Amino acid sequence: MPIPEDVTGDEIDKDVRQELQSLPKTLAEDVAKNLVMVARLIDEDPEGAYGYSKVALRLASRVAAVREAAGFAAYANQKYSEALAEFRAARRMSGGVELWPVMADCERGLGRPEKALDMAGAPEVNKLDKAGQVEMRLVAAGARRDMGQLEAAIVTLQSPELAAGSVQPWTARLRYAYADALLAAGREGEAREWFAKALEADRDGSTDASDRLAEMDGVDFVDALDEDETEHETESESESDSDSDSDSDSDSESDGTVVEQAAEAEEVEDSVEGQGGRDEAEHHVVDRDED
Repeated sequence: MPIPEDVTGDEIDKDVRQELQSLPKTLAEDVAKNLVMVARLIDEDPEGAYGYSKVALRLASRVAAVREAAGFAAYANQKYSEALAEFRAARRMSGGVELWPVMADCERGLGRPEKALDMAGAPEVNKLDKAGQVEMRLVAAGARRDMGQLEAAIVTLQSPELAAGSVQPWTARLRYAYADALLAAGREGEAREWFAKALEADRDGSTDASDRLAEMDGVDFVDALDEDETEHETESESESDSDSDSDSDSDSESDGTVVEQAAEAEEVEDSVEGQGGRDEAEHHVVDRDED
């Protein structure tokens, strides 16, 4: 797959770059460039990211970072079985637990929420950092909802991190998930409160809390581009109608001129009827047209 000229491979994380040092220099550069493309496209073009991950995987399947990138690319394309296999391989190679929450979410994607809950209670969770533990809580709450256990999902999300006043990278998503669970349980007043709190913490637009709030408040947004297009169409129609009116006026004027000429011809014909008859009248009209 083509690599844009502005991609050098140096954009990757230093830890990943260190992993690639086990490869020959040229190969390491090629793999790095493909990993950069995966990271660049995974949000806006998951299919494209998946394609680049396959190239990197073909070049260096024994590098943990490559297997991890392939896992996330497959996950973004909802290829949960493939993603889980790649995450497991990456975990075996690296020995870390960072991928534990997303592996549990793959189990949810495969229709196995009970397995995800089992993973949420595993010893590996205690080895996760704070962000990983919050992510695991989100996955567990999602699994509860998959099983129709709305109240249990709400309780799962009730945590010190949810109640904390400080804003962390995970705060907006945690508050949003809590608000969404409350709304699903029919607790609209509380849901609105927490959607507002999620919006307050959402500094990078990671949720659509503003849209959910507007929906609950019955606010409709009008696309300005659509309005401009409608106005443009209306103006074009008005101009077209004006042109049609102008054409009609011109036709009317032309018709009037023909009628006037015909009437004048009749008058001339009558006036000369006794003086040479019709031929002379026609000759007079022709002369008038020429003038």
